[in-house]
Amino acid sequence: MHVRVVRFTDVEQDRLEGTLARIEGSDGPPPGVKATGIRVLYDADQKTAIVLQRFDSAEDMADAESVFEAMDASDTPGTRASIDRCEVRLELSAPGS
Repeated sequence: MHVRVVRFTDVEQDRLEGTLARIEGSDGPPPGVKATGIRVLYDADQKTAIVLQRFDSAEDMADAESVFEAMDASDTPGTRASIDRCEVRLELSAPGS
């Protein structure tokens, strides 16, 4: 599994809520994006958000890059500060959770 990790700054609560509503109301990822999942983390005190987009392969993640780059800035929760493209090497859960 691969995860694209995008960090946003200057994230206002209202703008984030609008972004979340659009994502939740969609039929899945945008055309050309073979993401298998998404997780959005928000720190209201720092006004930052981290978006974790899961992919089955590095190729699927790379193929989606052009779609994300073409997104209008108003479709994001804030100012894009960084992007990391990671391979998941370990994932553990506590027993019973």
